Amino acid sequence: MSALELADCINDLCPWSGDPVREDSLIEYGGDIVGFCNPGCRDKFEQAIRHFEKAKTSAERKSG
Repeated sequence: MSALELADCINDLCPWSGDPVREDSLIEYGGDIVGFCNPGCRDKFEQAIRHFEKAKTSAERKSG
């Protein structure tokens, strides 16, 4: 996996705190690089993604 770079980040402020994003707190999501103010906020976002994807998969199974 290549290193994520702050220059490629689509946001300047953390969506959780509103603080400036940092290079050590980036994640790729939906083909974009999203930034957070610290690794804790990044990890919180990653966990929310996993919960959403699990719920989506469950709903698709029920309807299919």
